[in-house]
Amino acid sequence: MRAETTRSGLIESVHHTRAVVVDASGKALGGWGDADRPLYYRSAVKPFQATIALEAGASLDVEQLAVACSSHSGAPAHLALVRSILAGAGLDERDLQTPPSWPLGDLAAARVRESGRRTPDGIFHNCSGKHAGWLAACAAAGWPTGSYLDPAHPLQRSIAHAIAECTGIDPHPVGVDGCGAPTLRGSIRGLALGFAALSEDSRYGAARTAMCRFPGLVGGNERPESRIAAWFGGPVKGGAEGLLAAGRRGVGIAVKSDSGSHWVAAMGMMEAMRRLGMLSQAALEALEGVAHPPVLGGGRTVGRVEFSD
Repeated sequence: MRAETTRSGLIESVHHTRAVVVDASGKALGGWGDADRPLYYRSAVKPFQATIALEAGASLDVEQLAVACSSHSGAPAHLALVRSILAGAGLDERDLQTPPSWPLGDLAAARVRESGRRTPDGIFHNCSGKHAGWLAACAAAGWPTGSYLDPAHPLQRSIAHAIAECTGIDPHPVGVDGCGAPTLRGSIRGLALGFAALSEDSRYGAARTAMCRFPGLVGGNERPESRIAAWFGGPVKGGAEGLLAAGRRGVGIAVKSDSGSHWVAAMGMMEAMRRLGMLSQAALEALEGVAHPPVLGGGRTVGRVEFSD
């Protein structure tokens, strides 16, 4: 599939995407492109990583768990929940090993700068919820907190094992994510299979509930993946470089924009859901701006982006 603008030259004219839809047995139900080309899952597997934190003993309420599954925008609610996770484990922001960052959300970043802040901070990083959940797990399990990002750490070994189980793919060799954490390797087919499990397996029930109840905590209300999640009725999670996955009632969907565009990945997800009849007419209308982002020229809308074969 490719996405094209109605007027060429206004934005990048072609973005190649890949998508796959599978059921819990791994049977392909739809999609397009190469579903088995290797990639790193990046943040798309945070629900599974947060589940391992719970199983290791992290005590997280449903809102804290949503943030532990998140790539958050850095809004005040996100930061307050990250701090509450750390405080509950007897830790603080100094224990986070996320690199200094500004909030991912434009509005949140503007508010921080308007407050007079002149330097970025690790808690603003979109992965700080994941890191806080991991630290809480280490504190509960008696594991070292200073080395929690080491691939050989007990927490990271447990995560790699869980990802192998739910995706059916050996997640090695391990890479390094933008937040410094180990990032695991697979394919969109493996990710879709994982989200099929996430959508119905009791092991992932807590993460599934948190993501479905609080999509704005898992991302940000202004972001395309959170807007889709608000209407979809199942867990939806993005990963860096244009990766997006969703699951509902034992069906998993994964989309990759090979240009790395998260907006194009969201368009691909909308197209896959539309073909499967997984969105109501009201949802399709509400998400029109996600499925077909407007093209602006001269300060006005002059077209829209569409998928074409």
